[in-house]
Amino acid sequence: MKAAFIELLNKNILERQLYMEEHAESLIENMINHIGYPEDELRDKLNYRLFIELLADQLFTKEQMMRLALTLKGDSYLFHTIGERESDNVFTRSFSALWLSNLLNVDSQLRFLKEEDAVSVLEAGSRYLAKEKDVRGFVGEKGWAHAVAHGADLSSAIISHPSFNVRFAPIILQGVKESFWNGVVFVDDEDERLAIIVEKLLQKDFPEEILIEWIEQVFDKLQFYVMEVGYTPLYFTARTNTLQFMKTLYFTLKFSQKSPEMMGIVSLFIAKWMKQ
Repeated sequence: MKAAFIELLNKNILERQLYMEEHAESLIENMINHIGYPEDELRDKLNYRLFIELLADQLFTKEQMMRLALTLKGDSYLFHTIGERESDNVFTRSFSALWLSNLLNVDSQLRFLKEEDAVSVLEAGSRYLAKEKDVRGFVGEKGWAHAVAHGADLSSAIISHPSFNVRFAPIILQGVKESFWNGVVFVDDEDERLAIIVEKLLQKDFPEEILIEWIEQVFDKLQFYVMEVGYTPLYFTARTNTLQFMKTLYFTLKFSQKSPEMMGIVSLFIAKWMKQ
């Protein structure tokens, strides 16, 4: 499989176009079958790179992109054994999220998805972050899992999509909050990708007061947990993730020069919790 992908990557755009005219269906089947292959070179450096280049060169038909999106949103890909931890299946879920985010970005321009299909993909994708429990970043020789970062990218693509409905926002925000509580401290810039979700919501004119209420709820969960359970290792990882996210969000808001009220509230919470 590697040799076939390398050969295609080495072709020019005209050669790729001719290849796709004759072999697109078998190629797509092979690509999707290896979307979560637990080896960095094949999954990421070859398969994902080929997917991105074919997408950028517009060598997939609208029908092929539609079938890909509808396949990837399902139980065999985005939600494959969802809830597992420390399993190679995370690569299938995470890279399905990453592929979907790119497909949704293209669909925002080309609209290859019918409206009902687009809503179906957005609805499924909005649930991913809350359900994903394997939050590892780099996994040795197997490469990047990075499910939280890819889930954040998918959430941002959903919010930016023309078919986005505000009813998806609470589901996505719940997923962001849940991601802080998986018992692992984020060390691979997940906070930056998650903060973009809030920025995208603001760009969609999502009510600032609802986001402020959500920020309060994020810190309330920390407060309630420590009062009821105590200072456990889970509490400290969640506290670290929460504060790191909020610091990143603060500077995201500061640099965008938007939402000064929210920025001020985030600052007050950071100051309070830095003393605890």
